[in-house]
Amino acid sequence: MPGRIYFGDNLPILQTLPSASVDLIYIDPPFNTGKTQERTQIRTERSEKGDRTGFGGRRYETVRLGSKGYADIFDDYLSFLEPRLTEAHRLLKATGSLYFHIDYREVHYCKILLDAIFGRECFLNEIIWAYDFGGKPRRKWPPKHDNILFYVKDPNKYIFNVDDIDREPYMAPGLAGPEKAAKGKLPTDTWWWTIVGTNSKERNGYPTQKPLGIINRIIRASSNPGDTVLDFFAGSGTTGAACRELDRRFILVDDNSQAIEVMRKRFADSLDVEWA
Repeated sequence: MPGRIYFGDNLPILQTLPSASVDLIYIDPPFNTGKTQERTQIRTERSEKGDRTGFGGRRYETVRLGSKGYADIFDDYLSFLEPRLTEAHRLLKATGSLYFHIDYREVHYCKILLDAIFGRECFLNEIIWAYDFGGKPRRKWPPKHDNILFYVKDPNKYIFNVDDIDREPYMAPGLAGPEKAAKGKLPTDTWWWTIVGTNSKERNGYPTQKPLGIINRIIRASSNPGDTVLDFFAGSGTTGAACRELDRRFILVDDNSQAIEVMRKRFADSLDVEWA
């Protein structure tokens, strides 16, 4: 079965999976922001008494369709993560990799925890995903990046398909020369990539949905066709969607009923997905 999706607490589910059975793990856990993450879906209707003004001065009324969200608050965040990351290490094959997606609030503490579980020698990169949308505070530099920590099970034999990674334009193509400029360059550890916009075709209403292109890049670089990819904070199921595009097997886990609802819609046409 190319895809399996579990609804429930990820820790006991991870404990049932066999050791050394997964080629790649990508996780985007709650960031411990101390607030509820919520995304409200709306539509607009023409109304002379509406609360919005559109093209040509026409008035529109906002109609709330519903919202999806979860509480992103933990008393002891690292104690929550530690047993789950320990299981992640057990589940990875000898050539496997972990990509841990977090933000500036907790990344320093999470790296220390991951160093203890994987070993400092198994840390390869801190990837910075930079974007430029959302609110911008006026009393500090606006935080507009996430951090992705890249660890491997064995630093001497891991998968990294450098020739399969998408290339991007040179910032100064004139300095690179016409041949290199036409080919583009390999991404560095700083990835400039827009968020999933409100009007994007990718948008499925989940509050912390990540861009498909970011996950595609990770999967192409650190796994091969037919490999098994695990995401045990699956959210909107983007990891599974990327795996379907790239001919990988996947295991997704989430304990949020709204996330499961989004994934059921996303994989409604998938006859090769098992629900557990």
